[in-house]
Amino acid sequence: MTTSLELPTLRRAGGGLRLSVLALLLLPQLGWAMSYKSGDHVTLYVNKVGPYHNPQETYHYYTLPVCRPKEVRHKALSLGEVLDGDRMAESLYEIRFKENTERKTLCQLTLSEKEVEQLREAVEELYYFEFVLDDIPIWGFVGYMEESGFLPHTHKVGLWTHLDFNIEYNGDSVIFANVSVKDVKPVPLDGVGGAVPVSGAGGDLAVTHTYSVRWFESPLPHGRRAERLRDYSFFPKTLEIHWLSIINSLVLVVLLLGFVIIILMRVLKNDFARYNVEEEGACDDLDQGDNGWKIIHTDVFRFPPYKSLLCAVLGVGAQFLTLATGIIVMALLGMFNVHRHGAINSAAIVLYALTSCVSGYCSCRFYTQIHGQRWVWNIILTSTLFSAPLFLTWSVVNSVHWWSGSTQALPATTVLLLLGAWVLVGFPLTVIGGIVGKNRAGNFQAPCRTRNIPRQIPPQPWYKHTAVHMAIGGFLPFSAISVELYYIFATVWGREHYTLYGILLCVFAILLSVGACISVALTYFLLSGEDYRWWWRSVLSTGSTGIFIFVYSLFYYRNRSSMSGVVQSAEFFGYSLLTAFVFSLMLGTVSFCASLAFIRYIYRSLKMD
Repeated sequence: MTTSLELPTLRRAGGGLRLSVLALLLLPQLGWAMSYKSGDHVTLYVNKVGPYHNPQETYHYYTLPVCRPKEVRHKALSLGEVLDGDRMAESLYEIRFKENTERKTLCQLTLSEKEVEQLREAVEELYYFEFVLDDIPIWGFVGYMEESGFLPHTHKVGLWTHLDFNIEYNGDSVIFANVSVKDVKPVPLDGVGGAVPVSGAGGDLAVTHTYSVRWFESPLPHGRRAERLRDYSFFPKTLEIHWLSIINSLVLVVLLLGFVIIILMRVLKNDFARYNVEEEGACDDLDQGDNGWKIIHTDVFRFPPYKSLLCAVLGVGAQFLTLATGIIVMALLGMFNVHRHGAINSAAIVLYALTSCVSGYCSCRFYTQIHGQRWVWNIILTSTLFSAPLFLTWSVVNSVHWWSGSTQALPATTVLLLLGAWVLVGFPLTVIGGIVGKNRAGNFQAPCRTRNIPRQIPPQPWYKHTAVHMAIGGFLPFSAISVELYYIFATVWGREHYTLYGILLCVFAILLSVGACISVALTYFLLSGEDYRWWWRSVLSTGSTGIFIFVYSLFYYRNRSSMSGVVQSAEFFGYSLLTAFVFSLMLGTVSFCASLAFIRYIYRSLKMD
C-alpha cells in the first residue's frame, strides 16, 4: 500500500472551505526557475514504478525493496500531479550543485527470498522507475532481462545497483538530467556474479547500491529547457508532424461539405420555387395536393417527449464545447509547461467547475422556451448527467487501483477536494446559470403555428430509420478525425507530449463543421418523408460519433498498444467509455443547433400567409 501524502487538508467550512478549494484548484502550473549556488543540495525525489507497456499502472517506488530513508517524507503535490499518479518522496541520494560524485554508496540491503522474487517479477515485467529532480523527470529501468537462444534457452534477470546521474546546468539553474547504466554490470538475482549470499540466511542476498553524479554545462537557457526534454527518447517516439495526413483529411472534408451544400441548395431552390406560389386562402390550405416538408409545417415545431433530458443533453454538450475550446486555446497560449506534471488535468477540473454555469443556463433557458414546468428537476438532471456516470466509472476504476496498490488510486484528501469543488463551485454555478437562463428564456421562436392534433406519419423506407441515420451521421465525422485520434490516444494512453495544438484546433473545427452539415442533410431527408420527429433524431444522428470512437478505442487497445492486465484495462475502457459519451454530448448539441437553425430558415422562407 502507498503511504499517505502531504496534501493540504480541508479545515474550514462555508466560505473558508470554498476559498481552500479554489486555491488548490488554481495552484500555479508554471515552472519557476530554481536558483542554486555551488554546493547547494539538489533534492532528488523518487516517484513511481510500473510496467513499461502499461502507462496507467503505476506504484510507489518504495513498494519495491530498495534503499529508503527511515522516515519517508513526501512532497506536497498539486491536484494535477495527484491525478496523474505522482507520489513524490525524498530519496537518500546526496546531490550537490556542480559537484561530481564517483561510486558513492547509497545503502546496503539484505534481500529476503521473497524480496528477490518481487524484484525478479518487476524486471521480467519491464518495470521502469521515475525520479524527479527540479521538476525534470528521470526515467530508467529497474533491471535487465535477456532472452537468448531456443536450444539451449537462457533466461537472465539482473538488477541495476549502480546508477550514473548526468545533469546539465546553465548558470545557477538545472537544465536537464538523466540516468544511465553504461559500462555497469547488473547484479544477477540468482545469487551469483556479484550478489553475495548471506551465510546462514537461506536464500537471502546482500546487495550494495551505489551512484555517481556528473555535471555538464549546457548552452540552453532555463526558459528553453522543455526543448531538451522533448528531444530525449527514453520512451519510443511515435508522434511526428503529420501535415500530409491532415491536409488529406481537410481536402476530403471540404469536398464532402461542398457536395452536401451544393446538392442541398439546389434541392431547396427547387422546393422553394414549387412551394412559394401565390395562392388564395389561409396557410392551412396550402398543403392541399402537395407533399414533402412543407405539408408538415404545422407539426415540425411540436415539442418532443422527454424535454428535460433533451435540454440537459444540450446544456452539458454546450459546457463541454466551451471546456474543449478553452483547453485548446490555453495550450496554444503555452500555459501547459511540459515540466509540470498534470497541468492539463488541473486546468480541465477548474474549467469544468467554472463552465457549469454554461450547462445550467443553456439547459434551463431552452427548457423554459419549450414550456417545461419542472425547472428544478431540469437543473438537477443537468448537473448529474455527466457527473453521475463519471463518479460511477471512477469508483470502479479507483477500486481496482486501490486493490492493486497503484498510485493511481486517489487519496482521501484529493477525493474530498474534488467533491468540494463540485459541491461548492460546480453545482452552485449550475443552479445560478439555470435561474438566469429561466429568467431570460423568452418565447420559442417558431415561424409556424402548431396544430393541437398531430399529423399521422406515413411509413418510412429502411434508409430513413434511426439506425441508418446514426450510422451515416456518426461515421462521417469520425472519418474526419480518425487520423488525429491515433496521436491523441498515444498522448493520453502513452507517454508522449502532445505539442501540435494548432493542428488539434483545425481538426476540432473540422469535426464540428462536418457534424453540423451532415445533421442538416439528414434532417432535410427526414422532413422530406413527412416525418417531423427531428428533435431527438438530430441529436442521435451525429451524436453516434461517440460509438465509433469507442469502437476505435477497442481497436487501439488490441492492435496499437501493448497494454494488458486488469488495472490498465479497467482504466482504459472505463475512461474511453466516458470520452465517447462526452463526444456524443458535444456533437449531439452541435447537430441539434444546426438542425434547428436550418428548419427555422426553410419554414421562415415559405410564403404561407
